[in-house]
Amino acid sequence: MAKDYYKVLGVEKDASRDDIKRAYKRLAKKYHPDLNKESSSAEKFKEINEAAAVLADEQKRAQYDQYGTVEFGASGPGAGFDFSGFNFNSDFDIDRIFESFFGGSSPFGFRSSRRRGPRRGADLRYDMEVELEDAVNGATKSISIPRYETCDNCGGSGAASKSSIKTCPECGGAGMATRTQRTPFGLFQTTSTCGRCHGEGKIIAEPCEECRGSGRVEQERTIKVDVPAGVASGTTLRLSEQGEAGEKGSSTGDLYVVLHIKPHRIFERRGNDLYLEVPVSFVVAVLGGAVEVPTIDGKASLHITPGTQSNTLFKMKGKGVPYLNSSSVGDQYVKVVVHTPEDLNSKQKELLKDFGKALGDKISPQKSFLDKVKEKFV
Repeated sequence: MAKDYYKVLGVEKDASRDDIKRAYKRLAKKYHPDLNKESSSAEKFKEINEAAAVLADEQKRAQYDQYGTVEFGASGPGAGFDFSGFNFNSDFDIDRIFESFFGGSSPFGFRSSRRRGPRRGADLRYDMEVELEDAVNGATKSISIPRYETCDNCGGSGAASKSSIKTCPECGGAGMATRTQRTPFGLFQTTSTCGRCHGEGKIIAEPCEECRGSGRVEQERTIKVDVPAGVASGTTLRLSEQGEAGEKGSSTGDLYVVLHIKPHRIFERRGNDLYLEVPVSFVVAVLGGAVEVPTIDGKASLHITPGTQSNTLFKMKGKGVPYLNSSSVGDQYVKVVVHTPEDLNSKQKELLKDFGKALGDKISPQKSFLDKVKEKFV
């Protein structure tokens, strides 16, 4: 009994080539023996490939639709579907089979047969610590990094001279090697990267003595990094083409600088606002007055209102951290901590006692607290 290839792929008889292509892609990925370890997956996968080989070919599909089969002998349209003894591990290449059915490249990414040129230089990462002041105001810093750079001796070619660069005798400069292989679907001609020149189409007969043919040498390089105002810890700066040089003149990679803001001895940063504690005298807290407080840019005057309690928070607008790439600036918050005088002499103690007597109940927060407790529980 002939197989129903449309049923195998799960498509209708009027399915387009794109429908068949999508169905094959989904099922082949599901039942590929390297991905599906069930014992029946290999047999199911053979069946899927057999169906796709017929329905993806207009001539074979037309004959299948008319006669219900394509098995006309070894040289007929259905030749090559004997999967017996086929070893998936050693013979199977889904890239080639997909291309033979539909053209283009495989959707599974198992292999690429494109010509490979010299590789782009690697990207580099550098973790840099900066002071809070530099993060707030911006700064230019210098860092030293080891990296591969283009060899000055050969200009990155890797060759001792231009005449040392020869056309690859293996592929004739194409960078690709062609081979013919027998598969379950017949003979397939495949193209892959040339093993002699590794896809470059050229070989170096006499390599450069300085870089030994790589076109690159390792050097220590000092690079300037512009830290913009307002950056936060964890900000990554991209320095284009400051990474490693590519192979044999190919493009240079990038340098990524990750910033880490050092803890400050006075300020605590919260977003774009700054926080700090400032001690004030008992007298200033009671009577009020101006005190000098530090800011990230220097010093400023802060007015303390009369009767200020310890841990009161004052806001200094615009004294915080600027927003990155913006004209807006955060604020500074000052927590006032009232300082209790110590080691008073006898005269000072007497004066303070007189002061307390003069104030009476006004100086006793304990009495006010007890009165509130009585109101609640009595």
